[in-house]
Amino acid sequence: MHNDLAAAVDSLFPTVRSELEAMVRIPSVSAPAFDPAQVRRSAEHVAETMGRYGISDVQLLEVEGAHPAVYGRVPGPEGAPTVLLYAHHDVQPPGPDDIWTTAPFEPVERDGRLYGRGSSDDKAGLAVHLGAIAAHGGRPPVGVKLFIEGEEEIGSVHLPEFLARYHDLLSADVYVIADSGNWRVGAPTLTTSLRGLVDCVVEVRTLDKGVHSGQFGGAVPDALTALCRLLATLHDDAGDVAIEGLGGYTTDPLDLTEVELRLQAGVLPGTELIGTGTLTERTWTRAACSVLAIDSPPVSEAINQLLPSARAKVSVRIPPGTDAAAAMDALVAHLEANAPWGAEVIVTRGTTGSAIALATDGAAFDAWRAGFEAAWGTPTVEMGVGGSIPFVAEFQDAYPNAAMLLTGVADPTSRAHGPDESLDLADFRNGMLAEAIALRVLAG
Repeated sequence: MHNDLAAAVDSLFPTVRSELEAMVRIPSVSAPAFDPAQVRRSAEHVAETMGRYGISDVQLLEVEGAHPAVYGRVPGPEGAPTVLLYAHHDVQPPGPDDIWTTAPFEPVERDGRLYGRGSSDDKAGLAVHLGAIAAHGGRPPVGVKLFIEGEEEIGSVHLPEFLARYHDLLSADVYVIADSGNWRVGAPTLTTSLRGLVDCVVEVRTLDKGVHSGQFGGAVPDALTALCRLLATLHDDAGDVAIEGLGGYTTDPLDLTEVELRLQAGVLPGTELIGTGTLTERTWTRAACSVLAIDSPPVSEAINQLLPSARAKVSVRIPPGTDAAAAMDALVAHLEANAPWGAEVIVTRGTTGSAIALATDGAAFDAWRAGFEAAWGTPTVEMGVGGSIPFVAEFQDAYPNAAMLLTGVADPTSRAHGPDESLDLADFRNGMLAEAIALRVLAG
């Protein structure tokens, strides 16, 4: 039924893959410690690439203090719906080169996968959009807008300002946010829920200055031990989060097994999984708490001293249905209430991001299911995601009457944010075809 689009995608695939590889070569790390000129260079390259695909009105969108986003559009036939296709061109820091098998910003194919930082998260999202548009000869049967953000990896901190300043420019009937992934390789997926996020820095103080550990140890508590005891209260003995009021609910377990989850995450053989309930509940619709960092002297600099203060960054993923502000209050209250030995506890509130539950009915969802099933030849999976994409709520708030779809071509073995990030090239090809078909089906 869609043989013409399949043939077009196969013909275009080498070119679109080359476009993705060119984007991966630009180290567009948006984190504050990295060169912002590389993010701007990436935005300019994206704009140039979009122009080559016949996309009109291409421009960099600017907000003071923000990395640039890129916008373009393809006008549709009279009366056709307008679809905004989202991706982001910024990437996570790669970490040391020696933890990568090959250089992070030099794309390399191995065993049917393309390796490189941003290959799956999320420069592939833009490449899928370009391939879908090109499969229609540059003129899809619906109106298309592209919004390619430059700050997703630092929390989309300026997105509300972008949406306010460019509200009409970015308005659409359907929003396709290509920043998620598939259930597994070969299993096309719509993401239906995302956990939210709250985090803080907690500091524990026990002394006004460091003192001799032999002279005072045994009677005087050191701050690092007190901090460790406080952090240990965040979970019960089974590993469930012990902070009160964070909610949670059951969800479809699908066919995820402990063996598969352990392989996906690289869990060491002797390490037990934590928490109770099905694996999908634990990773999608219940709270998760992690200690991301501790400020303390490194072992190489340790001296025989009782530390007067120590601090840690604590991150909590919150399930859909739990208010982010209330979750932050609960986290702070827990830390303040569980100070060991009367230690002074100071909590500095950090990021807050809302959890999301998406409806999956209507013409847009039907169109994408049809595209997935035609491209992959298998039914669409609907899954939750344990990670957080707070900007989805920003789009929902700005455009409350639009359909929001969350898609992507990553998979659980893509290692996004880690070394050896990669993209399955067969899923990449199918993602382009699926989106091209979905645009046709949406147009009726």
